[in-house]
Amino acid sequence: MLNLESEILPEFVEVALPLPLKQTFTYRLPIGLQENIKIGARLLVPFGKRQLTGYAVALHVNLSPELEIEPETLKDALELLDAEPLLTAEIVRLTQWAADYYSASWGEMLKASLPAGINASVEQVYTITAKGRDELLKISSSNTIKVKVLRHLGENGETTNRELTGKFGASTSSRALRELVKEGWASIFHRTLTSQVKPKRRKAVRLLSPEFHKPDQKPLNETQTRIIEIILEANGEIIFTDLIERADVGASPIQTLVKRGVLEIFVQEVQRDPLQNVVLPDLLNLTLTDEQTSVLEEIQKALGAEKYQAFLLHGVTGSGKTEVYIRAMQTTLEKGKSALMLVPEIALTPVFSRRLRAVFGDAVAILHSNLSTGERFDEWRRLRSGKARIAIGTRSAIFAPLQNIGLIIVDEEHDGSYRQSEMPFYHGRDIAIVRSNFANAVIVLGSATPALESFHNAQNGKYKYLTLPNRIGNRPLARAELVDMRGVFKTAGKDSIFAPELLEAIEETHSKGEQSIILLNRRGFSSFVLCRTCGETIRCKNCDITLTFHKREAKLVCHYCNHREKVPRVCPMCESKFLFFLGEGTEQVEDILRRKFSNLRIARVDRDSTKRKHELENTLTAFSEGKLDMLVGTQMLAKGHDFHNVTLVGVISVDAGLGLPDFRSAERTFQLLTQVAGRAGRGSLQGRVLIQTFYPEHYALQHAGTQNYDEFYAEEIRFRKNLNYPPFVALASLLIKHQNYNYAFDHAGILRECLEKVNVEKHCIILGPAPAPLARLKGEHRLQILVKARNRRHLRETLDFALAEAQEKFCDLRIVYVEIDPVNLL
Repeated sequence: MLNLESEILPEFVEVALPLPLKQTFTYRLPIGLQENIKIGARLLVPFGKRQLTGYAVALHVNLSPELEIEPETLKDALELLDAEPLLTAEIVRLTQWAADYYSASWGEMLKASLPAGINASVEQVYTITAKGRDELLKISSSNTIKVKVLRHLGENGETTNRELTGKFGASTSSRALRELVKEGWASIFHRTLTSQVKPKRRKAVRLLSPEFHKPDQKPLNETQTRIIEIILEANGEIIFTDLIERADVGASPIQTLVKRGVLEIFVQEVQRDPLQNVVLPDLLNLTLTDEQTSVLEEIQKALGAEKYQAFLLHGVTGSGKTEVYIRAMQTTLEKGKSALMLVPEIALTPVFSRRLRAVFGDAVAILHSNLSTGERFDEWRRLRSGKARIAIGTRSAIFAPLQNIGLIIVDEEHDGSYRQSEMPFYHGRDIAIVRSNFANAVIVLGSATPALESFHNAQNGKYKYLTLPNRIGNRPLARAELVDMRGVFKTAGKDSIFAPELLEAIEETHSKGEQSIILLNRRGFSSFVLCRTCGETIRCKNCDITLTFHKREAKLVCHYCNHREKVPRVCPMCESKFLFFLGEGTEQVEDILRRKFSNLRIARVDRDSTKRKHELENTLTAFSEGKLDMLVGTQMLAKGHDFHNVTLVGVISVDAGLGLPDFRSAERTFQLLTQVAGRAGRGSLQGRVLIQTFYPEHYALQHAGTQNYDEFYAEEIRFRKNLNYPPFVALASLLIKHQNYNYAFDHAGILRECLEKVNVEKHCIILGPAPAPLARLKGEHRLQILVKARNRRHLRETLDFALAEAQEKFCDLRIVYVEIDPVNLL
């Protein structure tokens, strides 16, 4: 690899492409590119018949003999897209590790590290040749599809492949175009499209001369004087359109002042700030508790050492973890370093970002998918340039281009949202640990309910364990009660969603002017529609899933592929009219509560009710300000919110989560209940939590009721050890997906044979192939193979050798999805 400080120019570049391919590709560098290219830059390269945006990951003066590549066989790179690399050397290294660890494409991992819309794309363009025009005159009476396409090119000139496909159909136009190009009647070229997102620029006006009137010029008139006064009020610069609006003038008087040398018109870059119109909270001079002080001192000591150190901060809900985070960030910035904070949900980002902006001002940048592409691009550029030194965001913010990073905080580190569920698969928390290691930085993993793997690592000394065992002001944790719904079913009947105890608690809570949160982790109105005649349920045509009834839009909806259809009048199977809507969702709970408590101001918080931008933020703000009495919602309500007037949390049911065929189901249920219980009693008033269940004896519910993590961990860790599950084994899931079940089954069988063949020393336990718990999704059949190994190296070697062997046996690896350390086995 080329030493970047060497004066010898590179002749070859190694490129990672955003394709599901693990290898990189080598290209020749033309003279014009050799002088300017750097590692981390994007460039346009040919790949087959396409042109793709790739990423320079290595530069070479000579080709290594190990590559076994003849230089004359290489293609030339076409175009350098960046004067300066978008990707820092740190991010290139980090994504290489991530791609290697997660058995993913390096190019796809690099693409995931950049803001959406930044990559250039290429389109195919066809045009008629002189030979084609001559031929068109000879065959003008013909009406074959080839002639139609040629005639279209003759009449319209340069035409994109997309336009031709839209007019003539994909297969038809493709065949005709191949023949036209082959015969020389049409030619093809590729046109580079610029990235979808660019800096925003607007015309602005600035004051040039402090002397508004000179002896040889006319005095300023009233309009001109008003224009200058408005610019002065704006500190000497103002957007052109704002000036016209505020001065109530046209462009002419402004142009006159420009000619007189008083003003200058220029183009100004406008920052798209997601917090531009947000009211920031007041800064409070908080005094840390002794426990907070002790924890902070440990973190500050590690920051001073400037070496890698991982902390697990185990603090109960309401113990003041956020204030510790902020003080640690202040220390980091004072040392001239930058800080990164990850949060699991977009819902939490406004809360933290406002608080951080109030403390640190414009040093804070926000990164999450709910921002517009322009906002995210501008925030990313502020971080890349060093203008912002604190990044806060969700999972993908782990790739924020921060310089000289000193501290990474992962709040609610246990949360499954940190797992990327689409390719390339990765876990934001685990990449954060590696990034802090690479940077000799400090990482703090914070949670009231740590992931079992994290707590296990702390117990074994891999992380340093810090604890905040008490709430601020020694306020007690909310009293939690398990309500046995079996007894309610006997007395109140099958249609009762609410236990009498919960209804009474709601009445009592709101009679005192206090607020409540009601949790049901299932959106929609009814979870399925059942025919009482034949017993069939109405299922998604693409998935092996029942459709959920959404009353607001009067549709049946699949929560996996988003398929929607009208509610049938009769059963599709037997044409019976006796269709029953069973199972409750957040819509139904909201409706019932509105009827029972018509005097209460109730809002629903789930993915359906918060689709529009800022809707979630506005609802949470209204609740925080006392403009709402009750929130009904899914797990979005369980995480990190600090509502001081909430004294009651009611949980309608979490039993469905316990029944999932996933070894983490008990852990997830315990975490959800403990977290949502933590929303109650955070102010000066005692909190109360009522958990309705048909399984009150289950240990996850019992320990969630007492909010005792240690006892839950002791019981759960025994289960994991006895059945060989993480953290005692390394785990990989191989998902084989295809529309044709037999095709998927055959290739899953080949893969299983290859795994067995390379597992001669039996280092791994191989389970499957078997239908995945969700056996069909989005039109594809899903088969699953699980591979367990006591040693991570054995798992890695077994997978690598087996996949290579499978490729030689013509196993279709395009339908195989390898996931390392899967969080969800459904």
